Amino acid sequence: MRNYDTQIARIKEKLVQAKAADTDCKVFGATSHHYVIDSPLTPEEIQEFEQKHQISLPADYKSFLLHIGNGGESFNRSAAGPYYGIYPLGDGVGELGGDEDAMRDGIKIYPEMSSEEWEQLTTTVMQDDISDEDYYREMSVIYAGILPIGTQGCGIVHALALNGPHAGRVININPELYLPQFCYENNFLDWYERWLDEIISGDLVSDDATWFGYSMGGSIDSLLAQYHADSDPVVKKACLRGILVKKTIPPPYFPELETAFRQAETAHRLVLLQLLTKCSYTQARPFLLSMSDSHLLEVVQNVWWYAKDNSADWLETISRQLPQVHDAETFRFCTYLLSATTTDYGPLLLPMTQHPEAEIRSTSFYTLGKLPNKADYLDAFIAGLKDSSNDVIRNTLQALAGITDKRLLPAYHELAARFPEEQDYVLSNLRQRLKEM
Repeated sequence: MRNYDTQIARIKEKLVQAKAADTDCKVFGATSHHYVIDSPLTPEEIQEFEQKHQISLPADYKSFLLHIGNGGESFNRSAAGPYYGIYPLGDGVGELGGDEDAMRDGIKIYPEMSSEEWEQLTTTVMQDDISDEDYYREMSVIYAGILPIGTQGCGIVHALALNGPHAGRVININPELYLPQFCYENNFLDWYERWLDEIISGDLVSDDATWFGYSMGGSIDSLLAQYHADSDPVVKKACLRGILVKKTIPPPYFPELETAFRQAETAHRLVLLQLLTKCSYTQARPFLLSMSDSHLLEVVQNVWWYAKDNSADWLETISRQLPQVHDAETFRFCTYLLSATTTDYGPLLLPMTQHPEAEIRSTSFYTLGKLPNKADYLDAFIAGLKDSSNDVIRNTLQALAGITDKRLLPAYHELAARFPEEQDYVLSNLRQRLKEM
């Protein structure tokens, strides 16, 4: 049996370092757990729990409970740990909606489980007319062999696989029956130590760093090395995603990322393009331009996420391609960049207010409403008030905030007659505009 003494000692040291690295408790959940862990359990207490439920806890998890601690001051008396921490032993039993005795049954889920296999496993429990008794029984089957050990909020938990070939692995589980996701680490202690490492490095010291455990861990160097060494496209993509969630990608990595971009297949090139942009927008711009005709969505997303101050660089590209855009998401990100410039982009959007797709028309009016000279486009707004889509009408009304031109009154009166009752907040927005007149 593996001896965990060295890793336990390392984790104790890193707990102190992590708390020092996050004095303002910016890490998600730190304001709840404050890096506090209560006293360890005794071997007898752990043995009693195992005998009661007829299970064997993973050896490394037991080492944590025996030598680091059990419980703390976070939600549900949880100890310091990822998200809202690590439950006191046994506090998560039954949390997955089934019989707690199901922990001793054989686990049904596994890391490579496909969406189709998961759908087949959950077919019965998803039926609308399932009885409470059958629902309880099915949930016991679906989540057999699993012990919840902490909450991430919104009902999502991290849990331990108790048996099977992946026993000891940490699993992210959403009891709303989304496909569970196994974390990449081999056991609980590796997962926990990675959490500490990413606090100490600064990657998790942010209110919005809520991705821990859903991406591959390791340094940029180790992830790049694994990317180059592994031939499995799934693993290669996971390596790139692991780099992507780093707080920063220092510019010296650009040449290696550029080489990988040039050699990669299309699926990986898109992730590498994102990495290049995050690393250095200035150096990435030629690659963004080269991909803009074939992958405009990914290009404008990258600019918006990592270089929105340079939105004006993309006016020519957007002006040229916008008339051919029929995807609402692509159009939306194009308008984000337009809105971040100081130019009058009204002439670009006017044709799009008559686009066949209602969502694109709606976004067009919303974005026109951000212009300081939006009153110049009154005729287009009046046409928008007569649109067949309630969403377009609502967005047009909202865009007209502050415009008191009397030529709007006939269109407003027509709307009042067309909507004798509230639909999709059209009337409430109409009342706001009439108050301004």
